[in-house]
Amino acid sequence: MSAARRVGRRRLVLGLVGFSVAVAAIGRSLYRPFPSDRTPDGAYMRIAKSVADGTERNLFPYLETEAQWASYTIRDMRKAAYERAQKSYPEPERASLLSAYRAHAEAADGSDLFALMSQERGFSRRLRKDLSGIASVEADGERASVVTVRGTRYPFRKRENGIWGLTIFTAELLAEANRASRDLEMVKRAADDYDSQKRP
Repeated sequence: MSAARRVGRRRLVLGLVGFSVAVAAIGRSLYRPFPSDRTPDGAYMRIAKSVADGTERNLFPYLETEAQWASYTIRDMRKAAYERAQKSYPEPERASLLSAYRAHAEAADGSDLFALMSQERGFSRRLRKDLSGIASVEADGERASVVTVRGTRYPFRKRENGIWGLTIFTAELLAEANRASRDLEMVKRAADDYDSQKRP
């Protein structure tokens, strides 16, 4: 191999190495890990990512505690009503109630229940309307608002574990939990009546 070809090949190798180093340096400078979810902006960014990815279940850790407990309550009440109706209701009432409650009753836990309700009620769609960049964060003790560049305000409350939780779905989830509790009482009363009619 001639000296000119060796020099040319060496320059090519050095050029490729230099290019690779430059790409790696640019990648490192552009990659910014999310802030901690123990900050309102860190929680907001994780919510935005789960909405963008279509993984509503991953939103659950970033709801305030009351919303999380309401989700568990809905699942538990629907499951108890489902099981009571399955045991005691006659047809066609049994089939009708089981069909209405099945999805919520069979949710594995509160996060799966929340994901179901998110699909049913369009929680992610509501969020998707404006999950633009963060313009500012206004914090006041245990409460904070993330303000987007389009002016939407997302309210957060600091949870016991230090993670910030979104509060915009809490009232709706609490109302549904209360309704599920009332429905369970009605199902129990009706089931008791059905059981008494079966006795000789």
